[in-house]
Amino acid sequence: MFRVRAARYELPGRCHVCSMPKIYLLPSCKTCQRILATLQQVGEWEVHDIKSDPITKTQLEAFAKTAGSYEALFSRRAVLYRERGLKDQTLAEDDYKRLILEHYTFLKRPIMEVGNQLFVGNSKKAVEGAVRAV
Repeated sequence: MFRVRAARYELPGRCHVCSMPKIYLLPSCKTCQRILATLQQVGEWEVHDIKSDPITKTQLEAFAKTAGSYEALFSRRAVLYRERGLKDQTLAEDDYKRLILEHYTFLKRPIMEVGNQLFVGNSKKAVEGAVRAV
C-alpha cells in the first residue's frame, strides 16, 4: 500500500511569488474551518469550495502528478468509502481518480497550494508546512 510520508509536494511550473495561496476545502468541515483560521493568521488565502465548485480533471491530474499518485489525494475517512465497501476492494490509480472526480468527499482535505508547493491533508505537519511556505 502506498503511504504518503511527506505532506509537501512541489508543483512544477508554478510561480511561487506571483499567486495568492489557495486552499481547497469543504466549508462545512470543522477541521477545515480551524485550519483556514490558522492559515489566515499568516496571510490571505483564496478559498476554493470543493462542494459547490468541484475540482476539475486537469486540476486533479496536476495535483496527482505533484503528489505522486491519486491515492495520496484520496480520503479513506469518507463516509462513502465505508458505505460502498471500498475498504474491502483493491483499488487502482484509475479507481482513485474516478472516485475523486465522481464525488468531492473522496478528496483528502484540505489541500493547500502555496506557489509551486502542495500540502495535503489535515496533519499538523501539512498545516505547519503551509504556514512556513507563506
